[in-house]
Amino acid sequence: MLVRELRHRPLPWSQFSGNCAAVSLPFHALEWTLQWFAYYLSRWALLEVLEYLSILSVLIGVIFYFSESGDRQKQKHYQAWQVVNTAQGKGGSGGRIEALQELNADHELLVGVNAAGAFLQGIQLRNANLLRADLEASDLRDSNLESCSLEFANLRSTNFRHANLRAVKFQGADLTDADLVNADLQGADLRGVNLEDADLRNADLQGVQWRDIRSIAKTNISGVRNAPAGFVDWAMQHHAVTGAIGVE
Repeated sequence: MLVRELRHRPLPWSQFSGNCAAVSLPFHALEWTLQWFAYYLSRWALLEVLEYLSILSVLIGVIFYFSESGDRQKQKHYQAWQVVNTAQGKGGSGGRIEALQELNADHELLVGVNAAGAFLQGIQLRNANLLRADLEASDLRDSNLESCSLEFANLRSTNFRHANLRAVKFQGADLTDADLVNADLQGADLRGVNLEDADLRNADLQGVQWRDIRSIAKTNISGVRNAPAGFVDWAMQHHAVTGAIGVE
């Protein structure tokens, strides 16, 4: 903000020029002229009014900025959903990692999202609501899906290697042929899950809810870590398999 001050009336030319040398006289004349110009402008009320108007316009701009913040967020979400929906059925990321992370960060529901076959390695979707999502054959290696809701999701042939799946709700999900090697499934809810042909080698199963698993036939449980009491025996009785144990 400009600080306005009342200028004193400049000296007459005879006093201002004094005994200045002839060579500097043009510069003194310019300075004297500008002082008079500034003096008259300082007394011009219109300039003061314009200054206040400029301040008022900034204030109005700030008010409009905050009043339209909801519309800007809606536009941002619309653009993110466009990225996700446009890339359906295509391989690669197609910007979906950033778009889904942005939507989840804004607490948008991702219910029923279709990202089948997508490359989503390393995606961070902690606490996301992915109820009935279609992630069939997606690459979710090294992802963080802790505490996600994946109930009734299509996760057939999905790659969850080394993923953080702690406390994920998988109830009723289809994990047929899913790759869960070295996945962290601590506290995950596997009730009603189809794990047929899945690969659970070296997965951490501490505290999983497993007693109502729908099918575990031909699932590789070699080297599972921290398995709850009775899980391995139950799995083998229900046609799970053990193969060569390897850290991958």
